[in-house]
Amino acid sequence: MFKICFLSGFLLLALLCMCEAQEVKVYELKRGDFSAKFTNYGAIMLSLILPDKTGKLDDVVLGYDSLNDYKNDTTYFGAIVGRVANRIGGANFTLNGVVYKVVANDGKNSLHGGRKGFGDVIWTVKNYRKDSHITFTYDSFDGEQGFPGNLSVSVTYMIIGTNKLGVKMVAKPLNKATPVNLALHTYWNLGGHSSGDILSHTLQLFGSSITPVDDELIPTGKIVPVKGTPYDFLQPREIGGKFNQLPNGYDINYVLDKSSPKHLRKVAVVQESKSGRKMELWTNMPGVQFYTSNMLKSEKGKDGFVYSIHAGLCFETQGFPDAVNNPNFPSQIVNHGDTYKHFMVYRFTAH
Repeated sequence: MFKICFLSGFLLLALLCMCEAQEVKVYELKRGDFSAKFTNYGAIMLSLILPDKTGKLDDVVLGYDSLNDYKNDTTYFGAIVGRVANRIGGANFTLNGVVYKVVANDGKNSLHGGRKGFGDVIWTVKNYRKDSHITFTYDSFDGEQGFPGNLSVSVTYMIIGTNKLGVKMVAKPLNKATPVNLALHTYWNLGGHSSGDILSHTLQLFGSSITPVDDELIPTGKIVPVKGTPYDFLQPREIGGKFNQLPNGYDINYVLDKSSPKHLRKVAVVQESKSGRKMELWTNMPGVQFYTSNMLKSEKGKDGFVYSIHAGLCFETQGFPDAVNNPNFPSQIVNHGDTYKHFMVYRFTAH
């Protein structure tokens, strides 16, 4: 089980010193055997516990025991990342004739909002019902990490029915146009967070194309089909099945196939055979970053378990990386008076 519930007093004391007047807490959503924990530090998803096909409960989200570890991590475990998730090439872009230089924290590029993105700030809890939902809000100031304009942001996690988790991210520019691309950076392992690697998970991913990248993981601006390549998951297959052709694993943005106008796009279906757990994901975003935790190396996580490479998988629904510098990608610019809305729905079953 998740130790943070037993350590909350110690963790809160440590983080109160770190965050001065702003209190950091852990919040649980629970309905039946389905439960999840979150914190207002980074609006982070800390855990998700659900039964396998025999009724055994496991936490299927990678993370840490200590909230201080979330402050110091480089993995972005469970965080809401932004103002602009993923990478901005050269850590700069031009908007309305003005060149903006944002904080570089990935070589010469910006990653997940800069050195102190939304995953490293304290959010405010706007409303909370344990059996229903929790909403976190954050007011990003003009010039934060180099981004223009004041931005009001909210993230709501909600339990839907008995086995679904909804996520709603909303952002409103208050005085200037600005790029917005929020993403939830949860690492999943349906066998349980401490069950090993995810290479035997079966995946179907509904993206017929990808946006290829250079050696710094910056998109080239091209959109290419996946058919006949190791990136093709249009039919279900094991994630590790073509690692001989792609030895470093997956870390790429997929262009999601369109659904009917009134429905969310289906992103992926992933299954783990031993537990029988299946996770399905839908979104309204045009892309998803599929990442197989290629950079995890001996990361001490929950219950003292050490996460190795490929211990989890991420589906970061998003706008396309570096869209601010690629006019042929869907725009991430949100004008003053407009609203950014990003939806995700997960459904979990076990058979």
